Amino acid sequence: MIVVMKVGSPETEINRISQEFSDWGLTPEKIVGKHKVVIGLVGETASLDPLQIQEISPWIETVLRVEQPFKRASLEFHHGEYSDVVVPTPAGVVTFGKNHPVVLVAGPCSVENEEMIIETARRVKAAGAKFLRGGAYKPRTSPYAFQGHGESALGLLAAAREATGLGIITEVMDTADLEKIAEVADVVQVGARNMQNFSLLKKVGAQPKPVLLKRGMSATISEWLMAAEYILAAGNPNVILCERGIRTFDREYARNTLDLAVLPVLRHLTHLPIMIDPSHGTGKAEYVPTMAMASVAAGCDSLMIEVHPNPAKALSDGPQSLTPAAFDELVPQLAVIGRAVKRWWDVPVLTH
Repeated sequence: MIVVMKVGSPETEINRISQEFSDWGLTPEKIVGKHKVVIGLVGETASLDPLQIQEISPWIETVLRVEQPFKRASLEFHHGEYSDVVVPTPAGVVTFGKNHPVVLVAGPCSVENEEMIIETARRVKAAGAKFLRGGAYKPRTSPYAFQGHGESALGLLAAAREATGLGIITEVMDTADLEKIAEVADVVQVGARNMQNFSLLKKVGAQPKPVLLKRGMSATISEWLMAAEYILAAGNPNVILCERGIRTFDREYARNTLDLAVLPVLRHLTHLPIMIDPSHGTGKAEYVPTMAMASVAAGCDSLMIEVHPNPAKALSDGPQSLTPAAFDELVPQLAVIGRAVKRWWDVPVLTH
């Protein structure tokens, strides 16, 4: 349930109403929009009469029920206004959101060594990326596949951050590793295989760093948004959703099916920013540029693209990784589409 306050409502009245709702055993959450303040009510609201609630103050404009099972994640809960996720990085503040330029996130699947990760960071930054992605801990289907270098790789990500000013996005797999990952990461990633690891979701929701939540390989949109609800309910409002392809019946020619239909669907359902990962979504480097351009045209807020200096020798996910040169070539093509939909910035002038 949401309580929409009239324009110009006094702060003292908003606080008084919120306290009254707290006394009823509800959890009021103040959402400040461009023109109005909305108080979201979380708790047992089924028996409450919206008309009676409206009578407790002349400053209440209307009271509405949120019909979706995901309350905090729903667009209704934000009274139709989309959220921004603001992330401070060494190079400046970067904002993920519907009304901001598309944010590029790029880098290798796994952190392999210092030279590789720093050189890749420099190349993707020069091309226009704002964040470096790279796995220190890697969930792999086979127990014999490369699992990442673990804690030592976090130090290499920190070195790349220091050398380039890029923000860092890296995955947490275990609650025991969360604290040390959050010391390095500017955005903490929950991967597809952990989308419904509810104890992990609660933990990342209780810490202050923004959270990137990837869609599970076979997850419905409702299940994905309910997973986001766990993070939001734990107190962290800064959640970015990432579509990375879903498992369907045809896996002969592509690793996954990249579900770009989620973009208009999520815009209708949720206020949270939306990232697309065409690398995992296709599994083949030759398909990534086309799907990245389609994602920008369809209205994504961010792209996550795997870039590796030598994909043939990558320790994980080499076939879906672009070379730095291919990434250099792709970004201006993305910019053409991005400008057409008013979601782009100036393309960097590359000197290498």
